Amino acid sequence: MEELVKSPSLSFWTEKRVLITGHTGFKGSWLAYWLTKLGANVTGIGLEPVNSPSLYSLLSLDKVIVSHINDILNYEKYSKIFRNSNPEIIFHLAAQPLVRESYLQPVKTFSTNLMGTINTLELIRLTESVRCAVIVTTDKVYENNDSIYPFRETDPLGGHDPYSASKATCEIAVNSFRKSFFDKNGTASIATARAGNIIGGGDWSSDRLIPDAIRAWNSNSILKIRYPNATRPWQHVLDPLNGYIKLAEEIYSAKKLGSAYNFGPDTSSFASVKDVINKAKIAYGKGEVYYESNYDGPYEANTLSLDTSKTKKILNLKPNWDLNSSINKTINWYKELSNGVSAQKLCDIDLKDYKIEKNEKNEKLN
Repeated sequence: MEELVKSPSLSFWTEKRVLITGHTGFKGSWLAYWLTKLGANVTGIGLEPVNSPSLYSLLSLDKVIVSHINDILNYEKYSKIFRNSNPEIIFHLAAQPLVRESYLQPVKTFSTNLMGTINTLELIRLTESVRCAVIVTTDKVYENNDSIYPFRETDPLGGHDPYSASKATCEIAVNSFRKSFFDKNGTASIATARAGNIIGGGDWSSDRLIPDAIRAWNSNSILKIRYPNATRPWQHVLDPLNGYIKLAEEIYSAKKLGSAYNFGPDTSSFASVKDVINKAKIAYGKGEVYYESNYDGPYEANTLSLDTSKTKKILNLKPNWDLNSSINKTINWYKELSNGVSAQKLCDIDLKDYKIEKNEKNEKLN
């Protein structure tokens, strides 16, 4: 049977020059750490970590990659860092990533997400060394009418809240640059990655479900939930990151594959907030939860799901960990950190388990 579970190629990534924007964030830190394990020469540019602790600090990433604390909206400084790194592969993750924060700071959200992306695209256009780029947006780029049907890459873009709208405009900008400048021989191949709701050890962002739960339960406080019935495509952070890495491998030498890709779990991992918290509470071993019945706050979509058939067909990829595994591994990461295990060791364990389980699935598939 055709192999559907693939791991990054060590031979491909060894000595590859990689630039990651947003390397100080949750996903960016995981990605930078994984790529160094694969032998890549990683340069990162991002802001100081917003949260303390942060995965970036706990992993001491500033000691294992070339790290620059700068704003990508500062084009002059960004340009100098970009060109000095002479990158072959770009992962653009820098963003204002929170829906509720976008209601409070819409101008900042649009500036960071749209103009930060345009700055990145322009530098890719002007830098001959770049072979490919993965521009990370979100599953929220679609015009969402709370349909029960999973969104496909060809569905209309939209966005009710400033965050979603800013990311949809990023998709439009990428497509414009692709058609205007990159659909030519000798130019970089550009793809966008739209991922669902992500969980995993090392996230301390505000207004995210599992980090909020860990903060509340570690302090013996009550976790307050705004939208218990909201349904999302939950996945462990290593699954979409594996997808981004494999996408970069494929488009590095196959320009025709540069387009938009959904990265999400199988339908069995589409679940309500309440279901996820119930599973997290069991994994944690305790915890009080209060579900607000009449929350009067900013609009958030009730239902969101992704169709990943294109990713499975073209990239030959599928998720590795189901919802139960993702939640259990995430909660265990935080519990072990509280018990004194280092973040580096915990990340190494997750990466090792992820690869081992992939190999076991490959044997069953074949």
